[in-house]
Amino acid sequence: MPNHVTVQELVDKVRLKVLQGEDYLGRTITTSDISRPALEFAGYFKHYPAMRIQLLGITEISFSKDLTHDQMVEYMTRMCTPQTPCFVISTNLPIPAELKTAAEEAHIPILGTHLTSSQILSNMTSYLLGRLAPRKSLHGVLVDISGVGVLITGDSGVGKSETALELVRRGHRLVADDRVEVYARDEQTLIGTAPAILQHLMEIRGIGIIDVSTLYGTGAIMPVDNISLIVHLETWTPDTKFDRLGDRGDTQTIQGVILPKVSVPVKTGRNLAIIIESAAMNYRAETMGYDATKTFDENLNRLIKQNSARDSKEQGK
Repeated sequence: MPNHVTVQELVDKVRLKVLQGEDYLGRTITTSDISRPALEFAGYFKHYPAMRIQLLGITEISFSKDLTHDQMVEYMTRMCTPQTPCFVISTNLPIPAELKTAAEEAHIPILGTHLTSSQILSNMTSYLLGRLAPRKSLHGVLVDISGVGVLITGDSGVGKSETALELVRRGHRLVADDRVEVYARDEQTLIGTAPAILQHLMEIRGIGIIDVSTLYGTGAIMPVDNISLIVHLETWTPDTKFDRLGDRGDTQTIQGVILPKVSVPVKTGRNLAIIIESAAMNYRAETMGYDATKTFDENLNRLIKQNSARDSKEQGK
């Protein structure tokens, strides 16, 4: 993934209007941060973030009207640096004449929108965060199981792709096989997708490469998904201890995002697809407030109290 976005891509994805500078839409954006210049209109440029998109709204345009023509020419010229990707004018406001001239001389496009500053700021930030966030490549398979993004990990040859194929046959959707590119959209959301060269494809030992969208239809694939749960396939050995109550609360941190993790032993005769499907459904139930382990503990404690009370009565006779 490139570590920059062109202004043309921003215009297309966020639906901005090009008010001036259509020939300069190839300029690059390298940061998701967006600046709303305030001190710059007072002549303070010591910490001017030139590499950011400059967003002008009602407050900035209104304040600029109180400045003299010479002040506006000076400030606009200083704001139009070679690093500045573009200017965005919100709420269909008019472009100051001084900004038009300075931006044209510096070959910087000016974009516009009918949205308010807060709305367009949110839209642009969300898009740029997704495009410019640092990527990490993981070995595994990402499958969407009834709305839960499950990342299946494990050693090579343990059966990840074969299990994912069975899940697809059961009506779930493949996102990525063998290699999953992930990035953190925020501190709580991890996004996973497939590299362009591997989209819709799976590699099954003994068969080779298969196209999931061709064999099972477009409803069997997803281009991108939130990762909610990690299921680690681990070869079963007599000495390995696995969680049998579901109360260990194992987690794994990826790109700063903490995700719940379940380790599933792989052994002849175990239907891994059904187990992983059940793990996803159990996770979904827990997010809705139902905890089977807690219910079991409550039932066990209640039974212990009943037996204790009955034993006490029998001893008192």
